[in-house]
Amino acid sequence: MSDWVRVGTRSELLPGEYRVVWDGDTAIAVYNIDGDLYAIEDVCTHDGGELAGGPVDGFEVECVRHGARFDVRSGEVTCPPAYEPVPVFPVKEAEGAIWTRDDR
Repeated sequence: MSDWVRVGTRSELLPGEYRVVWDGDTAIAVYNIDGDLYAIEDVCTHDGGELAGGPVDGFEVECVRHGARFDVRSGEVTCPPAYEPVPVFPVKEAEGAIWTRDDR
């Protein structure tokens, strides 16, 4: 697990919640949506703002700065002004915890 970053446990990341962790200098936002876990880079591709903390509707997270929206499952843009997708990262559960990493 040395190349994975610990996010927390299921009891620390309940459905509807998110948590931001760092893998080196990459901020990763991990979302629990209806019990399923998704991890994306916590940077809006429109202007570099943080995505975590923005409204989540279904599988979409909205950047609070200019309203760009992204699908947390794929990273794809669902509403401009952003046009480039955000990177998505693997999430796994092991040793009683949730883990992610920047696998680029």
